[in-house]
Amino acid sequence: MAVLKLGSTGESVRQVQIALGIKADGCFGIETENAVKNFQQCHGLTVDGIVGNQTLALLMGHKAGNLYIKKSKRGIDEIIVHCTATPEGQPFTVNDIKQWHIARGFKDIGYHYVIYLDGSIHVGRDVDKSGAHTLDHNLRSIGISYVGGVAKDGKTPKDTRTDRQKSALLRLLGELRKLYPKARIYGHRDFANKACPSFDAKREYRFI
Repeated sequence: MAVLKLGSTGESVRQVQIALGIKADGCFGIETENAVKNFQQCHGLTVDGIVGNQTLALLMGHKAGNLYIKKSKRGIDEIIVHCTATPEGQPFTVNDIKQWHIARGFKDIGYHYVIYLDGSIHVGRDVDKSGAHTLDHNLRSIGISYVGGVAKDGKTPKDTRTDRQKSALLRLLGELRKLYPKARIYGHRDFANKACPSFDAKREYRFI
């Protein structure tokens, strides 16, 4: 695949857009450039908005069978599962969540990984940086969130995970446990008076 940048068009651009979780129209515009820059920043790459060989390798590997998971330089004791607390079936992206969190005063998206409705796994905050997802537990943890967690009424807690989300979450947790064998898996509800992630993650993943 050739280098892709602002103004590029075609199927290669569409595949990159699918990997980024944005509108896949095959036209490399400002939205695509900004999404590429965000991805590059999260992975410690040169932030130029251009999809060269290095960006492409991480981007496509991240979305394909060979999920790219960077090991944190921080000591990790906990892996904490969250939901975005958004209505069932409503698709949201890393960029959406990042804007919500910045509006709340965060420097970046609070989670390290986000799982979309289709089961695709997306990188959020760089794992080398402490997250902003669980009070008093951010320093030595990895935060994961799946999109959903609330019924269609927008307020009732509900385990809305699609089958693909369940499969992706199980796979991601398995890979993270390989990197951090001493880390334990929890749900946000284990540390706060919240329903999040709307199921008992500690119990469900106790055998991982």
